[in-house]
Amino acid sequence: MAPDTTDRAARPVPWIPPVLYAAVLAGGLYHAAVAETASQLGRVAGFVAGLALLLALELVERRRRLAPAAALLTVRLLLFSATAALDGSGVSRALFVLVPFSAYFTLGRRVALLSGAGCVALLVTGYGLWVPHWWLRSAYVSDLLMFALALALALSMAAVAVGEQQGRTRLERALTELERYAAQVAELSTAEERNRVAREIHDSLGHHLTAVAVQLEKAEVFRELDPAAAARAVSDARWSAGRALTEVRESVSALREVRPFSLSRALTDLVRHLGDDRLTVSLDLTGDELAYESSRLTALYRAAQEALTNARRHGRATRVQVTAEYGEHSARLVVTDNGTGFTVASPAPGSGSGLRGMRERVEALGGLVEVRDRPADGPTGVVVTVTVPRVHRAAELVR
Repeated sequence: MAPDTTDRAARPVPWIPPVLYAAVLAGGLYHAAVAETASQLGRVAGFVAGLALLLALELVERRRRLAPAAALLTVRLLLFSATAALDGSGVSRALFVLVPFSAYFTLGRRVALLSGAGCVALLVTGYGLWVPHWWLRSAYVSDLLMFALALALALSMAAVAVGEQQGRTRLERALTELERYAAQVAELSTAEERNRVAREIHDSLGHHLTAVAVQLEKAEVFRELDPAAAARAVSDARWSAGRALTEVRESVSALREVRPFSLSRALTDLVRHLGDDRLTVSLDLTGDELAYESSRLTALYRAAQEALTNARRHGRATRVQVTAEYGEHSARLVVTDNGTGFTVASPAPGSGSGLRGMRERVEALGGLVEVRDRPADGPTGVVVTVTVPRVHRAAELVR
């Protein structure tokens, strides 16, 4: 099993070893000042040198990794043993607490627990070799218990520090993943917006510019034969151009949330200007559109534009009925004309970029488009039915 190591350059709580070294140094020097004789100054100097080496090792390891973790831990253990042997006060035994503490960060929890047990066994062995019947002396038993308690606290602190560092690492990775996902979402949103703008250009500007081209061609043909018809064609072309400009402004206003789109108002304006002596367009509105988002109302309006254009240009209809119903759960648009229907010269259901764009727009909102001939036993013509839900089905499932 691989140890759950952490980065040594970023080891948690790096201040603990130097603080412990300073405490042991103060305790050893105090004991030497009040109890030791001048003949043992060499021993005190060795004690101080051992602590200095430990501090230097700590600083070097923190700045740059020079050896494997197991080797560094072994060097520490040897220095701890030498320092404790030179310390007459016994305070240096606290240094052995750093053995499992350091091992937890570099070699993992299992090695730290084993090294902690080894330190306790080493202390008990030392008592057994140099202190006869130490288990009967309360001072040594108390030292052993306090040492075991210090080991437990050190291991607990190391576990908390490692857990906190691992949590921070997981959080940083999660943030990196979140940034990556956000970039992907932004890219997908950009692509979706490009597709929406392309459909908008085709359904809105494309519709009106086509009408302008047709009316100008008509005006050119009838300029000498029927000046009145030519003038009407120029007037219709002028209206289509003005309507295209108005819809561009309305789209910009909708993006800026200045004014919400009104399907009823847009259909009324469209029907009023399309009707003339060759085509009669009637409109019937039922219900309240306020419960519907602008995207759904816009989809119905584009469908009405496409259906009216097909009825006039391909079906050569003279009468069109437009019905818009705003229900509690869905809105429906029905465009019925008395044209030629699906003949050889007219498009089949679903053909043409206009109908494809209509289906794509409506189906993206969870709606349905149906294009069919009127019943065989009745008048000729085409019926276009477009239905969009008030709320997308996916949103209903989430709720």
